Amino acid sequence: MTQTKSDVLAFLETVHPYDSLPRKEIERVSTRFQPLSFRKDAEIYRRGNPQQGIYLIRDGAVEITDAANTVISELAPRNSFGERGLMADGFAVTTATARSDCALLLLPADEFRRLMQEHAVFARFFIRGRFTDSRRGDVSVQKVSELMSRPPIVCGPTDTVRSAAALMRGRHVSSLGVVDGDRFLGILTSRDLTGRVLAEGLDPEATPVSAVMTPDPVGLSAEALGSDILHLMLEKRVGHLPVVDGDRLVGMITQTDLIRFHAINSAQLVRDISTAETPEAMRAITARIPQLLVQLVGGNNAHEVVTRLITDIADSVTRRLVVLAELELGPPPAPYVWLACGSQGRQEQTGVSDQDNCIFIADGVAPDAMPWFRQLAAKVSRGLDLCGYHYCPGDMMATNPRWRQPLSVWRSYFRDWINRPDPTAQMLASVMFDLRPICGDPSLYQDLQAETLEEASRNSIFTAHMVSNALKHAPPLGLLRGFATIRSGEHRNHIDMKHNGVAPVVDLGRVYALMGRLRPVNTRARLLAAEDAGIISGPGAKDLIAAYDLISDMRLRSQMRQVRDVRKPDNFLAPYDFGDFERSHLRDAFVVVRTMQSALANGGRAPV
Repeated sequence: MTQTKSDVLAFLETVHPYDSLPRKEIERVSTRFQPLSFRKDAEIYRRGNPQQGIYLIRDGAVEITDAANTVISELAPRNSFGERGLMADGFAVTTATARSDCALLLLPADEFRRLMQEHAVFARFFIRGRFTDSRRGDVSVQKVSELMSRPPIVCGPTDTVRSAAALMRGRHVSSLGVVDGDRFLGILTSRDLTGRVLAEGLDPEATPVSAVMTPDPVGLSAEALGSDILHLMLEKRVGHLPVVDGDRLVGMITQTDLIRFHAINSAQLVRDISTAETPEAMRAITARIPQLLVQLVGGNNAHEVVTRLITDIADSVTRRLVVLAELELGPPPAPYVWLACGSQGRQEQTGVSDQDNCIFIADGVAPDAMPWFRQLAAKVSRGLDLCGYHYCPGDMMATNPRWRQPLSVWRSYFRDWINRPDPTAQMLASVMFDLRPICGDPSLYQDLQAETLEEASRNSIFTAHMVSNALKHAPPLGLLRGFATIRSGEHRNHIDMKHNGVAPVVDLGRVYALMGRLRPVNTRARLLAAEDAGIISGPGAKDLIAAYDLISDMRLRSQMRQVRDVRKPDNFLAPYDFGDFERSHLRDAFVVVRTMQSALANGGRAPV
């Protein structure tokens, strides 16, 4: 393929992020690209060699493989490759091979680095990590879409005032949008009902909404800022503002929404839980967690902050339920510790969590004392379920007699799992390596944790089995820069951001902790500790942490959107609902995870 300068410029104008560069810049850059041709099966570059620049495919297909010769990407025209090595130490971290006759463009490394420094839109496309954001917690710079109530509650202009008032009472709102089909006409508030209906002596049965509503009220777009809300409410002396898209009503913003943004915080919920007298009272408090999730994620808090704060609430509920149970059952007959495992143990709970827990009891407990612990487990687990932390489908709970035992029995459990690592043992060990004390005597666990990490790390067969088990959750990568989505059912064309998104990284972190005898249980903390201990290389750790951050952030943002749309949050995300920019970065993150899995499978450190 002949590639003239005008051809290259025309091509770049169709490729992001080059299409976002200023006109003079893209014209300049088009002259810096070097046209290259490769025959089918030719090697473009090899892992470990100096990275000459970043490659852009004009025509043909390119295969990218990792250190284990595992295919991690099959790229098509308009795809770039080679940037990871440039942004690390200048050496290729993968191998690229032409899978058909290819026409490529090579942007030299120095030009790539210049664009990264001088153009934020260019840097954002190629940097996988998070950007810091000073907007956290400031309502004035939140977008209206992050604050408004939706979908809006509406009535028709010919509806009677009485029916509108009944609707407002039934839906617990202080205003209604008035619409005719999709066309927004006005707003009816509780103040309109008192000032224009009751005060004027109108018959609510005979008066239509159109006679007393505020027609054509001032509104805002979903892209407006919180400062716009504050200014309009003060200027117009109103407490309700419609959010509109042209003539269509898409939401409503009220003073209550603004108060809720400031009032809901994890500390307040924890404080309320600590004084709750019944599980039912705690349920009313934990029902506010979805709104807390919206506020925390909408405030651009890091995912590890969001999940930690949400987990703190689960910890508080657990501790309060234990206190209430002990008040009813009497003092414990022996020292014990209540532990959480799974996402609560790792302090990684989101808007979707069940309960995973167990009890370690001090050795020497009398057999006739065991029923006390059975009742404790029943009361606490039942209360957790009532508060939204549903029973574990795998029965990994203290209500199962197997998971409330004296310390000596637990010691024998771990010893057997390590010495006879069959699939069941691997699964149980994976869960139990994420234990964290919630209340009781933590020393009952701490010594056992140190013993177990020491013994497990010395057993090469067990470690090999744990590595194998850690590779069972595969990132959802398809061919040709695509995703391996669910093919049928309710979640068709979605990816599971729990089992195929965060779980592969959680598994990697657990194995790194085992290999290095590392105490942290939180996944991100494990990755940082693994880097410090030299279990994984510095560049590999940074790539994996950045990938984990991106995957986790997108999972939480998907749940935030579901809550805002009055849907139950889940772990499924439709990647093709996103633009090329976000979709490309998500796939790059999954590629990093697969690369790290391949390195682990081959017994080596992360590629550098």
